[in-house]
Amino acid sequence: MLDSSTLLSSIFSGAWPIFLLIIVILFFKSPFMKGKMGEGLVNFTNSVVLDETIYTPVKNVTLQLSDGSTTQIDHILVSKYGLFVIETKNMKGWIFGGEHQKQWTQQNFKQKHQFQNPLHQNYRHIKALEEILEVPPAALTSVIAFVGECTFKTTMPENVFRGISYTKYIKSFDQERLNPLQIRQILSKLQRKRLEQSFTTDRAHVENLKERHNSPAFNTETLTCKRCGSTMILRQNKKNGEEFYGCSNYPKCKHTAPIA
Repeated sequence: MLDSSTLLSSIFSGAWPIFLLIIVILFFKSPFMKGKMGEGLVNFTNSVVLDETIYTPVKNVTLQLSDGSTTQIDHILVSKYGLFVIETKNMKGWIFGGEHQKQWTQQNFKQKHQFQNPLHQNYRHIKALEEILEVPPAALTSVIAFVGECTFKTTMPENVFRGISYTKYIKSFDQERLNPLQIRQILSKLQRKRLEQSFTTDRAHVENLKERHNSPAFNTETLTCKRCGSTMILRQNKKNGEEFYGCSNYPKCKHTAPIA
């Protein structure tokens, strides 16, 4: 007759492959791995569809801004036609969103999940590159690429795509905006300014995001421009001295909001 310890040992020795399989499945279904798989698909697409002599990819770039915050950019394509900044979303189901909405919605069967408007997310990336690389806004183009089995249920802006159709959009740009010297300088500065690619950097960035998202400024709707997604800053009316919030992208964006 087997004692209890022998019986338990026999059960677990036979079941450990199942436990291992469950752990692997859960790992690959995690948001982290979904994101990495989406980025991998875009990297592969870029290498196959886009001419590598024209478009130089720079992947997974974490930058630190002057205010101490960090931003993490999935893909940057540096070319004579400018910099294409690609934000990747690996999602299933129906996607609902509008250009000026703060949150978009993913619906997978009866489950709904809200996520940050990727246009606003990529706008921060664009502004970070403007600051660090000192390049004109006209040389930067925002591109949103959704991969996975998703369907847009609302009309999307012209720079939001599903699948590999974003590559056709990128190749539609034919006006040269950067010369060879500028391209070399940009690539060199990106390598110097980017933070080390490591688990420590990724973890610090996640903590930085949590801190920023939990701040009162981030969660106050009036401090995010409803027109372009940039930060609203406190201004004063020169005529009557009253304070109000104005878009930091002024004069390109003249949106204002009352303090109340």
